[in-house]
Amino acid sequence: MSATTTSATTTGAAKPSVHTGAGGVMNKPRGTIATIVMLILALLWLFPLLWALYNSFRSYSYTQTNGYLSFGGWTLENYQNAWDRGNFGLHLKNSLLITIPAVSLTLFLSSMVAFVLARFSYRFNLTLLGVFLAANLLPPQALLIPVFKMFREIPLPTFMSEGGTMLNSFWALILVNTAFQMGFCTFVLSNYMKTLPYEIYESAQLDGASVWRQYWQLTMPLVRPAMAALATLQVTWIYNEFFWATVLISKGDKLPVTSALNNLRGQFFADTNLVAAGSIIVALPVLIVFFVLQKQFVAGLTLGSTKG
Repeated sequence: MSATTTSATTTGAAKPSVHTGAGGVMNKPRGTIATIVMLILALLWLFPLLWALYNSFRSYSYTQTNGYLSFGGWTLENYQNAWDRGNFGLHLKNSLLITIPAVSLTLFLSSMVAFVLARFSYRFNLTLLGVFLAANLLPPQALLIPVFKMFREIPLPTFMSEGGTMLNSFWALILVNTAFQMGFCTFVLSNYMKTLPYEIYESAQLDGASVWRQYWQLTMPLVRPAMAALATLQVTWIYNEFFWATVLISKGDKLPVTSALNNLRGQFFADTNLVAAGSIIVALPVLIVFFVLQKQFVAGLTLGSTKG
């Protein structure tokens, strides 16, 4: 009788319990439903990109004759024509000349401000952080006229701007993107730096390390995952920025690649397959950056999530 009871107890203990409460293990039916829902959402999210990729390899005349739901009319001419008509070589170079300095300047300045906010406590600490976040709360359209007039009055040397002002120069887009993105980066980095042990700064002070050395040689190596994650996001946002480029740049040879997509539109109609090919070309650099920094991006998002 005792052996039977022990065996039953052991068998009962071996059965895994299924928790369905908050924070518990999801049971099988709910897990299946969640998987189906996520699969549907993923397909809805990817459908525009996959549809553009599908039609970018098809002839416009074939789709006009047989409809977009047909199958066939394969060609690679759309990519060649899009590259030539859109002058993507020039505009991709413009985007690089805007994106790389803007991202570098944004991360550098944001890390300095975040270090001060996280490292030092003073009366207006939170107020300063709120000022930096305010830029993210204002819609760009509300600042269109003031920014345009301000940049029109700011003089620049002729070697920096052909027109002698901030308008129609890469500096305008670099500065405006830096100003609008610093708030978000400062917020993320300051919260990230606050998780760093305070003891390492006390040890650095005892060793005679200056504030700059604590920032550059101590803090910056520790926040590389967060910097990589932010760099990926900033490259995506600044590279794809369209609004300020059309407002502050009026010369066609200065436009970034996203604004140059307008060159693929005709006066009376648009070859949608050609535009789809151009959109795929424009999206490739961002996809390459994401896949190159994918490991660092995920690490920057998840590091610290299990602390507590």
